[in-house]
Amino acid sequence: MNLTVNNPLWLAPLAGVTVPSVRRFFWRLGAGLTHTEMISAVGVIRGNRKTAGMLKILPGEGPVVLQLFAPGVRSLVEGAEKALEISSDINKTQFAALGVNMACPMPKVTKRGAGAALMNAPDTAFEMVKELKKLSFPVWIKTRRSEGERPESLSRTLRFAHMLLEAGADNICIHGRSPAQRYEGKADKEIVRALAALFPSQVSSSGDVYTPEDVLEYMGMGCVGVMLARGAVANPFLFQNSLLTLGLSAPFEPCERDDTFDARVELLLKLSGELKDECGERLAVVLLKRLLAGVLKGFRKSSEARRAVGVVTDFDEAMRILRSFADRPF
Repeated sequence: MNLTVNNPLWLAPLAGVTVPSVRRFFWRLGAGLTHTEMISAVGVIRGNRKTAGMLKILPGEGPVVLQLFAPGVRSLVEGAEKALEISSDINKTQFAALGVNMACPMPKVTKRGAGAALMNAPDTAFEMVKELKKLSFPVWIKTRRSEGERPESLSRTLRFAHMLLEAGADNICIHGRSPAQRYEGKADKEIVRALAALFPSQVSSSGDVYTPEDVLEYMGMGCVGVMLARGAVANPFLFQNSLLTLGLSAPFEPCERDDTFDARVELLLKLSGELKDECGERLAVVLLKRLLAGVLKGFRKSSEARRAVGVVTDFDEAMRILRSFADRPF
């Protein structure tokens, strides 16, 4: 059971970042698919208002994968069913796939038996996939390389991936760091290469994707897709640049005819307005600061603009400062 995407470059789930307006922003810049933030299945079941708000899909978004985390099979399936029910009520389009996070290494997740903790509970992970498939959606898994030195780590990672595919998983995204590494050190790309070779068309990758050359390397390994995470936040145009490197068509709207500092400021102002309407002023300013440096990178006024916006918390003041830079001569 597969889904149709425009290209093999996908926006990874990012806590506090991949809200609907940001997902649509990256879709416009070339992402072939995006993910929700990691959503608690238990939170969905309990009717948590904030959790339910994370299920929104905006008009104009491309394919979106709903990524859930849960400590057990029953809570995952019940949460997925409830999430799909809510989605049907509030969205014009449905999620393209159901994702299960088996990668998050943070203690607040793993101590509940969710995220990367499932790598040590293969029977539960197997049943999760098997039962989720009954909902008639593609099932995507995000996981990591197993602990240990490479021979042991490779063997354990292969067994875990094979088991998930046997249970019915349609795609497995492998992050080349172990849970113990969290987000430090380097991702082990050789383990990703081995899995992609053994399971063609079923493995995607993430980890240390900062340049088009990184994307090209993963694609050359046989990965069916590459998930961009921190690299995309640091450089939102990484999607466009990577698509061109791969020889694929890349959208350049809204800067197609006028890729100037002022045009990129307008891009940020538009996104900020959408974020304000969706998430409120406080979060809009937070996300603006996260993305501003990457959007304006390469222009002489970018550092000054970043510093000026970085010290304010008021939305209107941030917008005023940003607009003022568009009016300044170089």
